[in-house]
Amino acid sequence: MFNFFSNPQNVLQLSNRVLGAGLAMLLAGIYGAYLYGGHLAITVLVAMHAMTITGPTLLKIGYVMRLLSQHQLGQARIGVLA
Repeated sequence: MFNFFSNPQNVLQLSNRVLGAGLAMLLAGIYGAYLYGGHLAITVLVAMHAMTITGPTLLKIGYVMRLLSQHQLGQARIGVLA
């Protein structure tokens, strides 16, 4: 597992997936919690509101992972050029 995260290319690919999942959760949560006009069960409504919290959290985590992996990839390129 540690070997997976030591490769910045793997982290970059994972961060793209986390960003996509976070965006999908945020948009689905906003639609279900605030824009959908139909009747929803209380458990579904609570889940939709929870998705409006967990979606942006995943976006932040994915963005930080992306920044770290791009920084490591940039450092690797500088080491190769020097």
